[in-house]
Amino acid sequence: MKKSKIAFVCQDCGSEYTKWQGQCHDCNAWNTLKQIQLGNARSERRREGYTGALEAVQTLGEVALAEQPRLASSSDEFNRVLGGGLVAGSAVLISGSPGAGKSTLLIQIMCELAKTQSCLYVTGEESLAQIAMRANRLRLQTDRLKVMSQTSVEAIAAIWDQERPNVLVIDSIQVMQSDLIESSPGSVTQVRETAALLIQKAKQTGTILILVGHVTKDGNLAGPRVLEHMIDSFLMLEGDADGRYRTLRSIKNRFGAVNELGIFAMTDQGLKDVANPSAIFLNRAEIDTQAVS
Repeated sequence: MKKSKIAFVCQDCGSEYTKWQGQCHDCNAWNTLKQIQLGNARSERRREGYTGALEAVQTLGEVALAEQPRLASSSDEFNRVLGGGLVAGSAVLISGSPGAGKSTLLIQIMCELAKTQSCLYVTGEESLAQIAMRANRLRLQTDRLKVMSQTSVEAIAAIWDQERPNVLVIDSIQVMQSDLIESSPGSVTQVRETAALLIQKAKQTGTILILVGHVTKDGNLAGPRVLEHMIDSFLMLEGDADGRYRTLRSIKNRFGAVNELGIFAMTDQGLKDVANPSAIFLNRAEIDTQAVS
């Protein structure tokens, strides 16, 4: 029987080492290395690559250049931050503090996309009744969007093959788990390996994959930093839970410019695009001037 391989992984940055040591050389953190057992799924993925097949060696000039088609959502601000819309086979990570409106924004976008595309929304933190209640409160069309409550990536992959969605949302990656990995959901190993399995399948099937991620108390993405390197776009939704306005910023984008900023206003019907954000600051300046005088 083949012996399972052991590795030591930094809980902060996800760097691997063959033996334990006190300090991680990549992020310089102390006492963050934990022992993990490498499963068979990971070795299979290394042999296949993300696309599922090994590409032949060719020169850079022989690579076929083609414009990446975009799938525009119902939100112009969301499309602009992404660089023009969603790209087939891409993996987008949306993060933000609790109450920022991540699930609200995504349920709005998915309900609209479901009118013309096959869409699947997978929730691991909320019940389907909670999702339906939010959609009804926002007065969204709910008869086309498919939803599922699941945390097992193997079960999600099976439904993925049956439904063949064009757009898939995973809410959230921190609660996903694989049966091949012996660690609790939210651990460095589970987050990294489940995300890798989902991203690999998205690349193979051409599905647009949107992952929801949590943030730490410091405002950084929770989990291993290697997750930021695996995805194509990383968006951060910011704003106070009791405030009216939200900002969506692109931290990383392989299909567009970084640091693009989208402005949304939280209303009783969800997040609405703010087409003229400068008017917000002008109105505030006028109010402040009147208050002083």
